[in-house]
Amino acid sequence: MSRTVKGVILTRLIVLLSIILIPITIFVIFSVVDFNLWYSNDPVLKFWIIKFVCPLVFSISWLFFLILFANRLANAIDTFDEKIGVVPSRLKFFYGINALYLLIIFVLPLVTPIISILSFASFAWHLTTFKKESWEEDSKVSFITKLSIVLASIIPIFCTITIIPEYLDLPLFLWNTIWVPNLDLLFTVSYSLFTSLAFGSLIILFANKGISEYEQLYVDSTQKKSFANVKILEVFLFGFFLFLDLYNYTLIQLFYWAGFIIIIFTSLVNYVQGKSKYGSFKSHFMGYLIAMIFIGSNVVFSNETVSEFLRVWSLLLSAILYIFVLFYTFLTIED
Repeated sequence: MSRTVKGVILTRLIVLLSIILIPITIFVIFSVVDFNLWYSNDPVLKFWIIKFVCPLVFSISWLFFLILFANRLANAIDTFDEKIGVVPSRLKFFYGINALYLLIIFVLPLVTPIISILSFASFAWHLTTFKKESWEEDSKVSFITKLSIVLASIIPIFCTITIIPEYLDLPLFLWNTIWVPNLDLLFTVSYSLFTSLAFGSLIILFANKGISEYEQLYVDSTQKKSFANVKILEVFLFGFFLFLDLYNYTLIQLFYWAGFIIIIFTSLVNYVQGKSKYGSFKSHFMGYLIAMIFIGSNVVFSNETVSEFLRVWSLLLSAILYIFVLFYTFLTIED
């Protein structure tokens, strides 16, 4: 069942925003990054190919891909919640922010050339076979279709080859110019968000007598409550914790410790109560473990090297988990 907000289907809105924002992101990357042509030093040729042709070709590719698979992508996002049972529902937003950050910075640039080649080839296929009503197992692809696919693929292949020597260094560029400089801010936002959600989980846990329906995939949806007041409190706490951390108030460490203890307590209660209350209960141990390592690295480990290692890798692990499951769901879901 697709989620809606005031009549707007969220998954369709996400797909629409992707259609708009991904091409913009591609043009921004090619505007910011100083790619060079390995086969020419002509500044005019460099400008037109690097600043215009390449981003235009890659943007058109994503537009075609997203429009072609709009329904499939929307359905995959709808099914996504069911697939990530390892992640506690109360922490999905916390993990999702990290995954989105990693997706935009690293995954999108690396898969774009592949998407581009496949999109142009697919467009040529559809253009030359749209009159064919059905395909049998022994149906043969015409020479015109094969030739069209090859010719159409030349354009994105040319763009890919043009920038491929430096394009492989793009993740390092984005790591050094975007990820590393903003890592402390990302940690601060993540800690504040995590801690506010931990307090909200504790309230909801007690309100549901030991097992939060937000963290149980198999509860009857008709029994769910909105908990709007808790959500408002979480937003307030998030802003409060963020303020304390950004302005270096020592009081924030007390709240971080409280959040760390709460998430341990919440995970144990949900596991014990869930096992006894629901026969089909799915434990969220791994999701909680990643969260505990992330927040615990800040409040438990005094060694800066150990703390930094655990923070970075727990953050990356949670994001990779999200991205992997989303890709797997998109590839395997039935149309």
